Amino acid sequence: MREARFGARRARLWDRWPVSAAAPDPQALFPGKHFISTVLEALETKTTMSGALARRYLQRAAMAGVIIGLMYATNYAVIAAFDAVEIDGSSLYPLGRIAGALAFGWALVFIYYSRSELLTSNMMIVSIGAYHRRTTWGRALRLLVLCYVGNLVGGLFIAVLVRFSTIVDGAAFDQMVASVEHKLAYVSAGPTGWVDLLVRAILCNFCINLAMLLVYNGLIKDDLTKSLVMIMSVFIFAFLGLEHSVANTVLFSIVGLKEGIDVGLASANVAIALLGNFIGGGLLIGLYYAYVNDDSKWLRGQEPPA
Repeated sequence: MREARFGARRARLWDRWPVSAAAPDPQALFPGKHFISTVLEALETKTTMSGALARRYLQRAAMAGVIIGLMYATNYAVIAAFDAVEIDGSSLYPLGRIAGALAFGWALVFIYYSRSELLTSNMMIVSIGAYHRRTTWGRALRLLVLCYVGNLVGGLFIAVLVRFSTIVDGAAFDQMVASVEHKLAYVSAGPTGWVDLLVRAILCNFCINLAMLLVYNGLIKDDLTKSLVMIMSVFIFAFLGLEHSVANTVLFSIVGLKEGIDVGLASANVAIALLGNFIGGGLLIGLYYAYVNDDSKWLRGQEPPA
């Protein structure tokens, strides 16, 4: 009720603003209002599902983990396939990294259009909701924990299937093992490596949620452009070697079940990646754009004197 009254008062104030060549256009001052309203609507659905329909919410989150697992394994298989081809004594490994990152880029498209639940994009959504007091940080944390558990379950499902198959045996699995060793080396390197990992995690989720900003803001109307935006954002993080907490969790699960892994180093990697992902998506995109598009104080300043 309070929100409805405030919305009606906001509409009256917008209508009262004088339209002239010298007056600023209120819509231009706060161009992200559509984005914020779309995110808040999505938050209501997610909050309800993570509460009264928690089991179904976990299932939707698990599907995101399955998609990440399949597409991430494809990334390494593509890299291995290109690496096996030699021209004039040089392998096509660099081209393989490009092709693999593009293939992995479809993961976010599949997650978005299957209405699955991915932890990293939800970091942005709950942060905007908390800023606008449409949820509490306690409920936001519950939603994120449930989402991560679901993502983990989906990833473990893929890891178990891979464990008892030959899907990634050979060169593809060698690429995955090398990637795991590289990721764990950030942790074992000490503070310098931790900072490197944190920065990569921040930039990773900044890219992911910048794409979701473009998808939710209402300016892109066609599905093809939305898909290209999401593919490009994942391509950037995969090609640059940025750190995604869910993708790392799934990768560690696959390699761990087949070959074993240092659980302590893997857990530390995921913990730092989670923190960096929240900073990049929850703070640098979520809270940043929530504040930039908050017109409440400006509208109160435009009220005529009583």
